[in-house]
Amino acid sequence: MSLMRIDRFISERSEYTRNEIKNLVSRKLITADGIVIKKSDMKVNPDTVKVIVNGNEIRNQKYRYIILNKPDGYISSTSENDGISVMRLLPESLRTKDMFPVGRLDKDSLGLLLITNDGELAHRILAPNRHVSKIYIVKLAQSFKSEYINLFKNGLELADGYQCMPAVVSGSELSEKLAFIELHEGKYHQVKRMFSAVGNHVEVLMRISVGGLILPETLGFGEHMELLHKNVESLFSEPDFNLLCSKFSGKFSAKLINNRS
Repeated sequence: MSLMRIDRFISERSEYTRNEIKNLVSRKLITADGIVIKKSDMKVNPDTVKVIVNGNEIRNQKYRYIILNKPDGYISSTSENDGISVMRLLPESLRTKDMFPVGRLDKDSLGLLLITNDGELAHRILAPNRHVSKIYIVKLAQSFKSEYINLFKNGLELADGYQCMPAVVSGSELSEKLAFIELHEGKYHQVKRMFSAVGNHVEVLMRISVGGLILPETLGFGEHMELLHKNVESLFSEPDFNLLCSKFSGKFSAKLINNRS
């Protein structure tokens, strides 16, 4: 059994600093398994201990996985140098120092964003050789054309000369201006640049899946849900593009047709 200092346990799972924890200990506001902590260097079992800090329980789970349905107007970053961070959309208990968004969605883009403190998992998702698929639904300025299917399948060349990997694209029966696209790479503004290359313009972009992890349509914009570790591995499965497109309609599609969020 590997023990851990109580101040380290709390700091790794919350926003409290070591100094703040020491102060809370002196004020007798921290308990471990019902016992008031008197020293911040007390050792506990991180796998089983129940820690209460100022009336709130600190979860002992090391890694956490959050799906956020990102609305527009937020940046996919932990810092706020360029705008309001998506972390503001989470409750304080989830805004620990080590939590971060995996990958990015542009400030004006919507949809599935994974937030975690599992750096190894993030690396597996973002590694170029992994080619984890991502599926988006987009609202176009002009109607979707069937000729896009072969153009995207053969790999588009963008305005700057970049040669895209083959991509799958499909129109939607809900609106002639809606389209689905599946990518296995993630260059800067790639979806927007691909449709620009065929003479169209993306007005709204929403990510609906990463690998086999699909955004629930019951999850409203700005809402989040926590994943169990056993469900996280679905990230590395391959989604059925046609099946997902046929089922994904409802309120998200209506939002894209009428407005953003």
